[in-house]
Amino acid sequence: MTHPITPPLELLQQWWEQADQYQDDPKTYFDFIVTKVAQWAADMELEACCQHVQKDVTEFTSHAHLCAQRKSDGLRAARRPKPPSLKEQALEVVTGLEKRCDLQCDLACIRRALEALPE
Repeated sequence: MTHPITPPLELLQQWWEQADQYQDDPKTYFDFIVTKVAQWAADMELEACCQHVQKDVTEFTSHAHLCAQRKSDGLRAARRPKPPSLKEQALEVVTGLEKRCDLQCDLACIRRALEALPE
């Protein structure tokens, strides 16, 4: 299966309209568009790879289909990791403070409070 390498015209038009906020700075204006196109192309390539992993699995057992789905999900997670949550970022700061500082406050209390928060 082939995938288009050119974004749809509607999407390009949307990006040009969004880029208008940078029209006073030509470099930023074009950097915005180039970044959008590069992200779109990378996402299309990732989806093509995931489809390839799952190709022809539907005729096999549900176990094989599940394995292919897990591989595709793992590939997506590895190539498009989610940024750390605010909680994870705060815990990293506490860890750094624990390693570098001999503070007079109880960082363990702060750590427990952060760990108790939902994501």
